[in-house]
Amino acid sequence: MKLALLSDIHGNLPALQAVMADAQTRGATAFANLGDNLSGPLWPRETAEYLMHQSWPQLAGNHERQLLQFDPARHGASDAYAHTRLTPAIIGWLQSLPATCRPTPDILLCHGTPHDDLTYLLETVSAPQTMGLATPGQIRARLGSTAASLIACGHSHVPRVVMLDGSTLVNPGSVGLPAYLGDHPYPHRVENGAPHARYAIASRSGTHWAVELIAVPYEYERSAAKAQQEGRLDWQCALTSGYLH
Repeated sequence: MKLALLSDIHGNLPALQAVMADAQTRGATAFANLGDNLSGPLWPRETAEYLMHQSWPQLAGNHERQLLQFDPARHGASDAYAHTRLTPAIIGWLQSLPATCRPTPDILLCHGTPHDDLTYLLETVSAPQTMGLATPGQIRARLGSTAASLIACGHSHVPRVVMLDGSTLVNPGSVGLPAYLGDHPYPHRVENGAPHARYAIASRSGTHWAVELIAVPYEYERSAAKAQQEGRLDWQCALTSGYLH
C-alpha cells in the first residue's frame, strides 16, 4: 500500500487537484485526509463538494469543529467566509467526519493529537514566536496510551517525520496554506518558505514505514488572486511566497 496523506487543504481547490494528480502519478493506492478542509477565503464550497465524492478516510480538524459549534459571531475571518458558503449537504458531511480514525489497526489518523485538535503533536510553542520540534517526552505525553506503527497528524502545516518508540509519526504539511499566524497557546508564525502544495506518501518498508514528504508546484497565482479579491492580503502573501508579511 502506498498511502497518500493530505491535510489542511483550507479550501484551496487548485492545490488539492494538483496534489491528487501528483499522488496518482506516483502510484498512490490509498488516500487519507487529516482535516481543516474548508476554512479560508478561497473555494470552501467547491472543495467540500470535491471531497464529498471521495470514499477515503477523512477527518474533522479544529476548523470543522469551529464551523459547526461556534456562534458565527465568534468566527475569525477565514471561518466566517467558509460559513457563508455552507449548504445543508455540506453541513451534514462535516457532521459525519470523525476526529480520529484507524483505517487499519496499525495506522492512526488525527488532526492535532489523538485527544486534542488544537495542540500540535510534533511541535511545541513554548513562548510567543518560539516554535520548534517537540521533545520525545512531550510527544509521548500527547499520545498517551495511543499506539500504532504509523501515526499521521496535521494542524501545524509543518512537514515532518519523527521516529519514536517503534512508531513512525508523519505530518504531511499543508495542501493549501504554506504560511499562517497561529495563536495557540501563544502567538507564533508558521512559514514554509515556498508556495508549493504539500503532502506525503507512506509505504511499508519491511517492518517500518518509508515516507516521502512531497512539495508540488501548482497554479498558486490563481489562489493568491482569489485571496486578494476577498480582501485577504495576508493569504495572498502566504500563497504567493510561503512567508507572512
